[in-house]
Amino acid sequence: MSTIRRKFGEDYQVVYTNRAMSFSAPAKRKRQRFVEKNGRCNVQHGNLGGETSRYISDLFTTLVDLKWRWNLLIFLLTYTVAWLIMASMWWIIAYIRGDLGHGHDESYTPCVANVYNFPSAFLFFIETEATIGYGYRYITEKCPEGIILFLFQSLLGSIVDAFLIGCMFIKMSQPKKRAETLMFSQDAVISQRDGKLCLMFRVGNLRNSHMVSAQIRCKLIKSRQTPEGEFLPLDQRELDVGFGTGADQLFLVSPLTICHEINSNSPFFDLSQRSLMNEQFEIVVILEGIVETTGMTCQARTSYTEDEVLWGHRFLPVMSLEEGFFRVDYSQFHNTFEVPTPPYSVKEQDEKSSLPSPGPVLSPTLLDDHSRRERIFSLDGVPHTDEPMSRLPSKFQRMSSKNGKEVLKTGSTQAPEKASSTGDLPLRVLGSLVGQADVENHLQLKLLKLGSETHTQSAGELQHHRLVPIPALVPGPSLNPLPASSARPEDNLPLKLRRMNADH
Repeated sequence: MSTIRRKFGEDYQVVYTNRAMSFSAPAKRKRQRFVEKNGRCNVQHGNLGGETSRYISDLFTTLVDLKWRWNLLIFLLTYTVAWLIMASMWWIIAYIRGDLGHGHDESYTPCVANVYNFPSAFLFFIETEATIGYGYRYITEKCPEGIILFLFQSLLGSIVDAFLIGCMFIKMSQPKKRAETLMFSQDAVISQRDGKLCLMFRVGNLRNSHMVSAQIRCKLIKSRQTPEGEFLPLDQRELDVGFGTGADQLFLVSPLTICHEINSNSPFFDLSQRSLMNEQFEIVVILEGIVETTGMTCQARTSYTEDEVLWGHRFLPVMSLEEGFFRVDYSQFHNTFEVPTPPYSVKEQDEKSSLPSPGPVLSPTLLDDHSRRERIFSLDGVPHTDEPMSRLPSKFQRMSSKNGKEVLKTGSTQAPEKASSTGDLPLRVLGSLVGQADVENHLQLKLLKLGSETHTQSAGELQHHRLVPIPALVPGPSLNPLPASSARPEDNLPLKLRRMNADH
């Protein structure tokens, strides 16, 4: 145990799954099993009707399958009845020939010498059948019917001996008792192995003789209903324990943990820790192999019900390295300990992993900075009305109309300079990120330049570039606050332009 603690840490908890020990969990009602823990199939055949004759046609297998007490009874009765019948036939021959009244007459030659009653006839048959040959009772040459009966007795005795002795030999050499030295863990566990959720159980071999070509298979016994409405009681489904990879072929010289990976092809794809409490199923485990000493095929079976499957557990290690050999501690064979395991099914985990991860949530400060920079660097960040020309000063409107007419006259003859609209004003003025005085100077120069350039923009182009209103400011700190807008558009212009507009 100290080795286990050094390997797994001091905080692990061993769970003893021995059924002889008491548990704090509430006892569940014992459910009817399809296969018992010892491997016996809990199935009885009834209402065979006329099909019982099939057992007589395969009499040898029927006798082998019987229990030992019935085999011994049949063995004794068969020999006893055969001996009595054959002894009676020898007595009948002696009675018909009249040999019974001349038993001690030396001048009389009987069919069988010294047979003068039924006990003497029975002893003669036993001596002949067992080839004892005491020499006191024998067949004479004046009894042809006795010779024929002797031949029949020899043939019948050989057949009876071969049948009954062969049946007893097969019965004794059956490898069923070999299966009792093959161990299965009392519980199965569900935990993660190599990052995958797996159903696991443990098998072991108590003998030093190997199981040649050992192979393991698992069946899930569970009733279900098809989409067509057909109910299938005790439907059997195969559980993959490494058939494709060869992991089902076992080298069973030490205890092995058999693993079934729970994936989309597994019947337990949607099984979770919560749903396990409401499920009702049975896992049948079949271990087959050839007994090394006899060469006969042996099969060991067991089963696990839903209450014998432990979620979030793992088996304790039982192997240890000693001086020159490996030691197996079978006292820890059935024990498990708890490990961290997600309580969700593989289906739920796949669905969660397939969902897109949510984007990072921006803080209010980041939102304020982002909105403020959009307002500063947007090309359409100046409020507008339905008529953009009405937002300009009257002198600037006349200058723009006059320049628009001249542009229409000479539109395609001269190369225009870089076009700009009133929507560019916030970008050109505020994009420099300077103080309020610099903003007013840049705005005045921009308006004067716009009035003096004759080929820059027409009134139609100004109409085309519609201005959008400035979005509402998000409360928060700002680097370069915009000047507050008043009710009239002219109030947003610098002082010198407002004076020029007032003069006209």
